[in-house]
Amino acid sequence: MGENHWGEGNRDVAEETGEPGAFDRLVPALRPVRAGNGFEEALEQILQVVRLGLVPGGGRLPAERELAALLGISRVTLREVLKVLQDQDLIEARRGRYGGTFVLPRTGPADGDELRRRMADVDIEDILLFREVLESGAAGLCASRGLGDEDAERLRTALAATHEAPLPDYRRIDTLFHLTLAELSGSPSLAARYAAVRADVNDLLDCIPLLVRNLEHSQLQHTALVEAVFDGDEERARAVVREHCAGTGALLRGFLA
Repeated sequence: MGENHWGEGNRDVAEETGEPGAFDRLVPALRPVRAGNGFEEALEQILQVVRLGLVPGGGRLPAERELAALLGISRVTLREVLKVLQDQDLIEARRGRYGGTFVLPRTGPADGDELRRRMADVDIEDILLFREVLESGAAGLCASRGLGDEDAERLRTALAATHEAPLPDYRRIDTLFHLTLAELSGSPSLAARYAAVRADVNDLLDCIPLLVRNLEHSQLQHTALVEAVFDGDEERARAVVREHCAGTGALLRGFLA
């Protein structure tokens, strides 16, 4: 996907310097991400590093090339991840000879801590698993049963609406796309249960920021899902949904778990 109406282009936020020993300290905590959700999973891992205090407040992250190598991602993707962390006031970029990317000290109770207290009784993993089971089942049914002309047009329209959605309306329109898929599965019971679990998922998503890079990735997955349904490829439809749900899960774990 090319330029979009959700945000501006990326800016460099890291220098080619790193705190001595930072690389070795993070090696056990970071691992190569899976190709399908590189941005989301890299963000999850670096958020965990920051929140676990593996790099203390005021400490410097390893250089870009080292972090990118640990995570198995391009430096372009890494810069997008660091930009999100900078926007959330978790890190800052400093220029010059002693510059780099530094973790900001915590000066008081963080919003994320308050969210975790409020969500202590919420089983994120159960919600995400149930959502994946229902949605992959709906996608598989749509692909295996096939869609008539009217239903196919409904799905195309729902997909097109997500591409055209302004950022403030994106989550609502994205929800409508997924609900449409569930309704077209032919199982009213599945659709009803999906609507309920999707409400739970949206409650969680409302606790984290909308990220342009993630939305672009989601759009590609939505398109691949619709193509698989129209091709009657049940296994591919299910696989796309599983990958899509894994990306959402990675973001939620990174911000909330």
